[in-house]
Amino acid sequence: MNSPAEFFRDFEPTNTSLPLFVLSDGTGETAENLVDAILTQYYGLKVEVYRYKMVRTEAHVRSIIEEAKLRNAPLIYTVVSPEVRVALSEGIKEAGIKAVDVLGETLDLISSVYNAKPSLTPGLLHQVDEKYYRRIEAIEFAVKQDDGSLPENLMQADLVLVGVSRTSKTPLSIFLSHKGYKVANVPLVMGIEVPKELFEIDQNKIVALTIDPEALTKIRRERLVRLGRDPVGDYASSSRVREEIEWALKLFSRNKRWPVFEVSNKALEETAAEIERRMRGRLKHIKSDFRSVS
Repeated sequence: MNSPAEFFRDFEPTNTSLPLFVLSDGTGETAENLVDAILTQYYGLKVEVYRYKMVRTEAHVRSIIEEAKLRNAPLIYTVVSPEVRVALSEGIKEAGIKAVDVLGETLDLISSVYNAKPSLTPGLLHQVDEKYYRRIEAIEFAVKQDDGSLPENLMQADLVLVGVSRTSKTPLSIFLSHKGYKVANVPLVMGIEVPKELFEIDQNKIVALTIDPEALTKIRRERLVRLGRDPVGDYASSSRVREEIEWALKLFSRNKRWPVFEVSNKALEETAAEIERRMRGRLKHIKSDFRSVS
């Protein structure tokens, strides 16, 4: 067997793509990440990677090896199934192709040194379950519902964050969505009517965010500078910021079921944890599945 890097030592930069086969009895991510890391070391080398995932039968192994031999392609594989590893080893010897068993030697080493037996379950690292699907769905929801988009979908949210501009609504939405919560956020803009849909949903799902006026003024000015815009303007003026926050606080006070969270000088994780603790209790009688999946 060769090391992965040895495959490419004799190749010179070329305009023709050279074939490389990557095989796995799982998702193939381990082998793909390894190959990507290795290929970055070969400037000018054009390699076309053929990926074969969930290879779990001898017949499938044989067909891939035949194709690799036909294309004169080396083979890198990450396989934990003993049956598939044997089929690969035998097929590689018969075909006379170059190959690297990425996991095999490592599994053997750890087993012998620690006197331990691996589970030999393909794809165990990336096993997909109900929690995984919920998290992905929640992240997609948070992205689509960012900054007041699609207010007609607010009914589907587990949680709705409201606040004036730059009160961490978007980062909090994304952070909480990674824990499985469907989060929408709605910006409050003084002088613009609040979306009517916000008052049509269960008000126990709404969380209000506020911030110290001086801190918000600084945040807005820094943002304008990063965007290459003049930081001296209405959006980032101290008086305007203070007026916006006071206006928002009056709105919050008229909606008693909206808990208000202060985000000034707090880490994202800290605010998210506070929201989780407070809202879990408030929503215990709600049918929505508001619970962490992390």
